[in-house]
Amino acid sequence: MNRISSLRDRDGSELLTTEAVSDLLRAAVDHGGGELVSWDLDHVDHHPNLSTTATYTAIVKWPFGEREEVLGVSARAGGSTSSDHRAVLFADGEREVAVWLYPRDPDLPGLPRAALPTGMMTVLNEHNVFTPAVAAEQITLEMIGYRPRRRAVLRCVVTPTGQPSTTLYVKVLRQRNFAEVLQRHELLLAAGVPAPPVAAATSDHLLVLRELTGRPLAQAIFDPVSPCTAENLIGVLDAMPPAIAQLTRRPPWSDAVDHYVEIVAGAMPDQRPRLEWMAGLIRQGLSTIPLGTEATHGDFHEGQLFVAGGMVSGILDVDTAGPGRRADDLACLVAHLSTVQRMNAQQAARVQSLLQEWVPVFDERVDPVELRLRAAAVIISLATGPYRGQEPQWEAETRAIVDAAEALVRQVT
Repeated sequence: MNRISSLRDRDGSELLTTEAVSDLLRAAVDHGGGELVSWDLDHVDHHPNLSTTATYTAIVKWPFGEREEVLGVSARAGGSTSSDHRAVLFADGEREVAVWLYPRDPDLPGLPRAALPTGMMTVLNEHNVFTPAVAAEQITLEMIGYRPRRRAVLRCVVTPTGQPSTTLYVKVLRQRNFAEVLQRHELLLAAGVPAPPVAAATSDHLLVLRELTGRPLAQAIFDPVSPCTAENLIGVLDAMPPAIAQLTRRPPWSDAVDHYVEIVAGAMPDQRPRLEWMAGLIRQGLSTIPLGTEATHGDFHEGQLFVAGGMVSGILDVDTAGPGRRADDLACLVAHLSTVQRMNAQQAARVQSLLQEWVPVFDERVDPVELRLRAAAVIISLATGPYRGQEPQWEAETRAIVDAAEALVRQVT
């Protein structure tokens, strides 16, 4: 193989993001009985000095013909883990590298069933989601998001004979997260918070959820009229039951600001000085603020919300709900709205108008300085996205996101 020293490249980031990985991918495909025709880097999840996981879109020639496949590879500074052994391990010089062919993700045991109509047919029928039972040909699946070795979400459209289509969403989770995620759904639904109803929960860690009512706020932010009020947004958070605040605490984004600085600066070294300057101000400004005890969503932004009739009608991804500060959630929303990418001028003006409408209300509920510093920290975490997703213009998009973080920091310094 075309090896890169593991002493120089401890976390595997150089190996997995350069042509050096080609021999490894070819060996893995050969091992599976195919022939690698071509490949492209698709997704990178890099944790400096710890690990790198990457996925590749590949054309593979099998005995039955050519097909597009997704290959996953993980390299670790500390050696392989027990879950790595559920993949195929290959030696690359002084280290072992775990390789798998989608959907056989070593940390997502339910993904092979969720990714195929025959598998989902079994899941739906085992749990009596439809009466009468459905057939595989009545099921259409679409991947919505895949974070290798972390989670996946698929849209599942079922069209029973003579009946209208029903849309479900399938969360594919790691074993250690599954029970708590299910518990969060149950607590919120019992309290009347409009989380997605659970249609099925499986032993291989699949959570099948029913569709929310309304439209995604991520679309409605571009409407000519406000999709909801700031008070509506705060209200859905305040409706969370006190039991949520007794669950496992998810550290706020600001606690990991140095980690995200390293990821962004590793991809774009020229951004390091101002990232470190911002991180220092964020740490200093938040150092005396205690941990919160309010029930929080943990990842509250327009992509997680549905609206109807000028009100919030649903809230997604409650996996991280737990104790925190209301400023954490409101800052997350401000951060996401401040970094929406690829808008035209009209859309940008509409989002800016919403920020001007909502942020003054948020400032009345939480400390304005805390709000902006926490939002800047969230933005720095978001700056890892364009590189991780290998967006075509990832450098320009990353720089624009870092600009948005700096703008908020400068408002309070």
